[in-house]
Amino acid sequence: MASHTRRKVLKGAAVVAAAGGGVLGGGVGPGPLTTVARANPAPPKSTTTGSIPFLEGAFAPATEELTAFGLDVVGRIPRDLDGRYLRNGPNALGIEDVRVHHWMLGDGMVHGVRLRGGRAEWYRNRWVRSTQVAAKLGETYPGPVPPDDFACNTHVIPYKGRILATQEGGPLPYELDGELNTVRPYDFRSTLRGPLAAHTKYDATADELHAIAYYPTWDHVRHIVVDRTGRARPATRIPVADAPMMHDFALTEKYVVIVDVPITFDAAAAEAGALVPYEWNDRHPMRIGLLPRAGGTTRWFEIDSVYYSHTLNAYDQGDTVVMEYIGFPAPFYAAGRGMGGPSATGSPTLDRWTIDLRTGQVRSTRLDDRPQEFPRINESLVSRRHRYAYTACAAEMWRAYEAADGAYPDEKFANYLVKHDMARSSRQLHRFPRGAAVGEPVFVPRRGARDEDDGYVLAYVNDPDRGATDLVILSAQDFDGHPLARIRIPGRVPLGFHGSWIPDA
Repeated sequence: MASHTRRKVLKGAAVVAAAGGGVLGGGVGPGPLTTVARANPAPPKSTTTGSIPFLEGAFAPATEELTAFGLDVVGRIPRDLDGRYLRNGPNALGIEDVRVHHWMLGDGMVHGVRLRGGRAEWYRNRWVRSTQVAAKLGETYPGPVPPDDFACNTHVIPYKGRILATQEGGPLPYELDGELNTVRPYDFRSTLRGPLAAHTKYDATADELHAIAYYPTWDHVRHIVVDRTGRARPATRIPVADAPMMHDFALTEKYVVIVDVPITFDAAAAEAGALVPYEWNDRHPMRIGLLPRAGGTTRWFEIDSVYYSHTLNAYDQGDTVVMEYIGFPAPFYAAGRGMGGPSATGSPTLDRWTIDLRTGQVRSTRLDDRPQEFPRINESLVSRRHRYAYTACAAEMWRAYEAADGAYPDEKFANYLVKHDMARSSRQLHRFPRGAAVGEPVFVPRRGARDEDDGYVLAYVNDPDRGATDLVILSAQDFDGHPLARIRIPGRVPLGFHGSWIPDA
């Protein structure tokens, strides 16, 4: 077991053949456009019948790095949006055989738009330069090879003036510069040993960055805190059985909320060469753990099995802990069922767990049964009670997740963003046309805002008429009204994972 490194366990990047690349010049689009690097893979060899949904349509990987200046805008960009909107996601580079492809293992690519003074100054997309990505692009990797190296593909976050691309299960985050070039793996001033996580939680009041890290050979998971000095404290080890996959977690003012899901490491599958050796395990009980932030032991609460996907937020409320999240019906197949990505047995919904500390009971409540994912709030309220939340529905994503048995979801699945008002149990939808797959919504507060929802919601939305993507800016307080602006990107941003607004200092 000790020999299972990320290259052996999650070896999607290792089994994809390297592709040549180089620096090319070009000139198309609304402003000067430069093609910086291009993958030149052989045509994919498919020995399967039927489609590979995670390589097609809105999921189709970008094949080149672009830089475009002076983007066209429909509408007007708010002048107080001064910074970069960035989003990370898997973007496989050099696929030769779709049998060794899994969406979640695609090389990370960060897409970004620079806004300043009411203008969209530039769009860039860049692969995260792991050693293997650098080799595929014909570049020299600068510096020593880090342990468990991987082109982090899950999130991109700001932290104390740095931009970090993150991944779970092994690698350190990669630092990017303001133009999305890869700088180096980042270990928090030489204080972090081992993995961080895909999803971190930043407590703005405490000025702390929290993470729950897992690894296939550990008999525990680790709670990591990076304090206000930018250094990681010694990690707290929480014993767990079966090496579960812990993609996300939650934070309140008092507790770290750990969700122990029945997706566990399968050593036999790893030895047999499985791309993703994590399987649904009915023998592994699902439970929620509360680890006191002030120190102490974890208290566990058993719950009915679901696939817990992403945290919206959590907070303390009297003698209870409330956690709102996106959940899929059980079982959930992280390794997929031959379709090139994960596979679900139903659509994701917005739900709530209420953990009663006196009785030890956990109550589950359905908040919205519409299909939706990628929940976000005003990030200043992480670990504290919020009123408003934002989620996304992309019909093409649900079809990809649920089509493994050939039965596509009902046509009622559409493309929209949702604004939830938790105080009123109400919601507003901003709808997009058929084929306009929409990504994660990110809330950005208006400069000088006093209300929680006084600001903007930004999301990448595919434009099927252009065959490209728009960055759409909505007013959060006029959510179902016309967009304030649609920024025309001269290329496609594939459906991917998570992003952040990186404000200028």
